[in-house]
Amino acid sequence: MENNITFTMIKPFAVETGNIGTILDVIIKHGFKIRAMKLTRMSKSQAEKFYAVHAERPFFADLVEFMSSGPIVAAILEKENAVNDYRELIGSTDPAKAAEGTIRKLYGVSVQKNAVHGSDSDENAQVESTFFFSTFERFLL
Repeated sequence: MENNITFTMIKPFAVETGNIGTILDVIIKHGFKIRAMKLTRMSKSQAEKFYAVHAERPFFADLVEFMSSGPIVAAILEKENAVNDYRELIGSTDPAKAAEGTIRKLYGVSVQKNAVHGSDSDENAQVESTFFFSTFERFLL
């Protein structure tokens, strides 16, 4: 099961601009099944914990500020080879460099406001999923 799930967040900018449904539609049409999902808002301390791996990076404070600025949609997605397939679907972190048709190309406007987060490894998919969802909240087959 490990390589069959990934974690995503629809970021505050994409929520604010009304793109939750269209982004979820793209995800589902590409064969992902939603196994847990919630609309929530991260506090600054939660955003600091979630992005702790970037704590020493110059963009960390801005990232924390942005990610705690409004609601997000957190979700666990299931599909064979989920992490790699989802990374391909979302495209480059910079929407200007993302391939045509990717989520970030379609709904992102900058590196920070790139519409979605996606796990970068099977291990991080597990860690990030656990950050937002208890075992009880997951509907994995």
